[in-house]
Amino acid sequence: MVVDDDESVRNFLTDYLVAHELRVTATATGRAATEVLRNDDVDLILIDLNLGHEDGLDLVKATSEAFAVPIIIISGSRLDETDKVVGLELGAADYITKPFGNKELLARIRVSLRSTLEHSVGRDNRVFTFMEWALHPAQRQLISPSGSEIKLTAGEFNLLTAFLSSPRRVLSREQLISAIRMHDDEIFDRTIDVHILRLRRKLQRESKHQFIKTERGAGDRVPGRGVAR
Repeated sequence: MVVDDDESVRNFLTDYLVAHELRVTATATGRAATEVLRNDDVDLILIDLNLGHEDGLDLVKATSEAFAVPIIIISGSRLDETDKVVGLELGAADYITKPFGNKELLARIRVSLRSTLEHSVGRDNRVFTFMEWALHPAQRQLISPSGSEIKLTAGEFNLLTAFLSSPRRVLSREQLISAIRMHDDEIFDRTIDVHILRLRRKLQRESKHQFIKTERGAGDRVPGRGVAR
């Protein structure tokens, strides 16, 4: 899905991506984008930070909190590193700055889609269970002990999957970065810290257990046993 209030940009991106065998839905507002997400299967979202009367970062935050869909930020006048870092911390998987080459954009989209597919291929019947929680990678669903679904951003989902794939094993900062990055220069230490903090908070809302422990000077780990079945 393309979210951009500039009709000419929406039409151009739609035509270009469709020509490369992608199904595209284009919207001009955050409200329209949310309606699409509620009623259709979306594999990836391109969000322009400059959406007229809306703030693209607000949309990135709201979307990443409610839907586990990778987001690529398109930035124009916002060129400073702060906005890029904030966008990534709010849940975006990648960013690209205008003016950008069409081939570069297509490559970033394909990398993101491939990364998402790799997390689900071959895992249709695989479920991680831990302390009465259940993570369904194929459906990208986290079910709490009470039976409710806990919404995770794409980064939080990938981190939790990495932890549960290596229970009780300390994962280094480099391994955690590798779990959520799309390109080598896009993930920062602070971003990892934010993802871990938010994941801890979501898990501890329904449980008093401390799921993610930090080993000083080594990395982070899940102390309990994650069982895949």
